[in-house]
Amino acid sequence: MTEADFVRRRMDRLSGEHDPALFPTAYSCPIPSPDGRMLAWISDRDGRPRAWVAQLPPDGSAVVEPGWPLPTDGDSHDRDGDVPWDVQKIAWSPDGYWLACQLAPGGGERTRVRLISPDGSQIHDLAPSAPAVTLGSWSPNGRQLGITIFGAVSGDGAASLVDVRDGTSTMLTSGPAALVCAISGDGAQAVVRVGRRGARRLEHFDLRSGRCTELLPGGEANVADARFGITGGQLFVHSDAAGERPALLAVGLNGDAEPSLPYVVAGRDEHDLDLVSLDPMGARAALVWNVDGRSEIELLDLRSGLTEPLPCPPGDVVTGAAFTRDGRALLIGNEGPTVPPTITRIALDTLIRHGAAAPHEVRGGRVGAGSVTVTPLLPAAPRDAGHLVDPVLHHFPGEDGLPLSGWLFRPTGAFGSTPTLIWLHGGPEAQERPIFQPLFQALLAEGVAVFAPNVRGSGGYGRTFSQADDLERRFVAITDVRAAVTSLVEQGLADPGRIGVSGRSYGGYLTLVALAWFPELFRVGVDVCGISDFTTFYAQTEPWIAAAAVTKYGDPAAHATLLRELSPIHSADRITAPLLVVHGAYDTNVPIVEAEQIVEALRDRGASPGFLLFDDEGHEVHSTANRVLFVREVVRWVTGHLLDVGEQTA
Repeated sequence: MTEADFVRRRMDRLSGEHDPALFPTAYSCPIPSPDGRMLAWISDRDGRPRAWVAQLPPDGSAVVEPGWPLPTDGDSHDRDGDVPWDVQKIAWSPDGYWLACQLAPGGGERTRVRLISPDGSQIHDLAPSAPAVTLGSWSPNGRQLGITIFGAVSGDGAASLVDVRDGTSTMLTSGPAALVCAISGDGAQAVVRVGRRGARRLEHFDLRSGRCTELLPGGEANVADARFGITGGQLFVHSDAAGERPALLAVGLNGDAEPSLPYVVAGRDEHDLDLVSLDPMGARAALVWNVDGRSEIELLDLRSGLTEPLPCPPGDVVTGAAFTRDGRALLIGNEGPTVPPTITRIALDTLIRHGAAAPHEVRGGRVGAGSVTVTPLLPAAPRDAGHLVDPVLHHFPGEDGLPLSGWLFRPTGAFGSTPTLIWLHGGPEAQERPIFQPLFQALLAEGVAVFAPNVRGSGGYGRTFSQADDLERRFVAITDVRAAVTSLVEQGLADPGRIGVSGRSYGGYLTLVALAWFPELFRVGVDVCGISDFTTFYAQTEPWIAAAAVTKYGDPAAHATLLRELSPIHSADRITAPLLVVHGAYDTNVPIVEAEQIVEALRDRGASPGFLLFDDEGHEVHSTANRVLFVREVVRWVTGHLLDVGEQTA
């Protein structure tokens, strides 16, 4: 059976009904306009991620959605005009004239930056001939926009300031993963993040003198971002450069003098700081903390250092936060296992009055205030998700004793050991968190449990943990997958004869390794856009992705032997479990050759792997129709082998 036949057969099966609770419209990235009258956001209401703009009701009531999104697709004259352009990031210009959008043609890595007027009547592409362009920050006057331009050969990106009036640009610096983080109020200073994965640094540029100062001594941060304070005398930095965990730091700026060393404004010994949002008046910051994967929100008074906990909206994870123009509310992107991605308004009227701090009673070093109101902005009505399942946090030890954990989803009414699928997240610096996962819920409905561990190398647990799988340490990290299975079996939660493994991106790679190295453990596997051979990955991925990855995986020249040992393609003959491979044709992060060669290797020895190829997707599956197909195919593949183990051929 050819790949085309496989996809056609599966598409034919989509004529039936699907659970509408699993595929609702997803809303994210709420950003109010500078005048506070409008709201921009990203949603897949028309089937793919688009940018939408509507009036923002001043009374906090629900937003009335427009009939159509902003025009973000290409046209027949564009090199990528025949594929959808998914919206990844949006940012209002401070004058409100433009909405800057980072777009991914075909959902791929060769991104574009487009300026669109709020009514959609004007469109302007920045550096349209470049292989890839990414979006940075606006200057406060709205005249310049920070972008990074990537070339077809070099792995370095050129971080530049583009004048949106005449198109002229000024390059600040170049390097791996370069990003313009912030531009000062007077336009005389800028901060750029640059560096490979796990080795980020921030560079401060005095645009008048040309002086460049490194802000984070050591340059070994996983997280590095910055925003200028309102007065211009302070720079706020979000980074883990000062310790084991990401925190909010401050840097003093004193005219022509060198910036001060960073000092901690807000940090926790046991929790990562996920998100920081400064209010328009510059007196407060909203802090979102990662507490074992779930979110906690605090309001920090930057003058006194006092904090006030805020109620979290429905769901467990906050994905975005922005103050309204008047500072009287926070707009939150949020989701959870039973709560689809949505946008919520947290009213702060009891904490502030017209942008100024209201009187408070101080209790134990914290600011006391009355209750606040939490209301949904988008969508207006809650979804019916009563049959969806919440997970529990399950702890288990690695084979060397390292404490590990993951999210365990059990079918409703399950008792004793059950068929179980291990799901491995991407990154590896990402973190499995309790978010909305249609695939998990669909498997649960069929009686299959899901365990999503955070093996060493994951984010959310400090710098040491995230670097515990770098280079040769990856061998031990791979055994964490076996440790997860051991824990579930020993505790009577998973049926040892009916366990599968699956994952996406790095998790897809880890799936292939686990199937090859521990074939006795698994009865089925699903590899979603995983690396099968590091040699071909480095040769064919985008150069800027390869340049940033050497700190995690290894240098293809200096660590060639290590990378060969870690590549599952060389152990493909040991894979015995039925394997489904899923990939997107526009994926140039993990190029499609990684899927093709593992499928070919299995077929060469007589196996029959499934191969589901999306011709209009990149490294993610964005289309609603494609996600329906993806979930249905994976569920059929997994349940067909875990609920009926008669067939055991790859």
